[in-house]
Amino acid sequence: MRFFLEAVILPAVFLSGCSADYLNHYDGVTLAAGDANHANALMQTVDPFNPNSQNTHIEGDGQRAAAIAAAYRSRPPATVAAGSKGNCPTDSSTASDGSNCGKRSAESRPGGAN
Repeated sequence: MRFFLEAVILPAVFLSGCSADYLNHYDGVTLAAGDANHANALMQTVDPFNPNSQNTHIEGDGQRAAAIAAAYRSRPPATVAAGSKGNCPTDSSTASDGSNCGKRSAESRPGGAN
């Protein structure tokens, strides 16, 4: 009887703790996750007819859009001051907001303006 206890029951008790981790691995997030294959197939189904494709009344004004595009095309390009590589090349430069560049300049930074 003692041999049966040592040889069969004690190893079964010790190994039962290991099987609990193995049995907790599921294919889904939980056992109640649902049918993921069916949900994925529905998401990838192409609908051949969009009901909004029959709407020929497009909201917007073509003349207004054309005027905006023309104004955008006629705008002059931004210019950069001659010899300037940026807003603050030296410590004594003035930044675009009107303040003194000081230690924010490229001259003050390692590898900055030489």
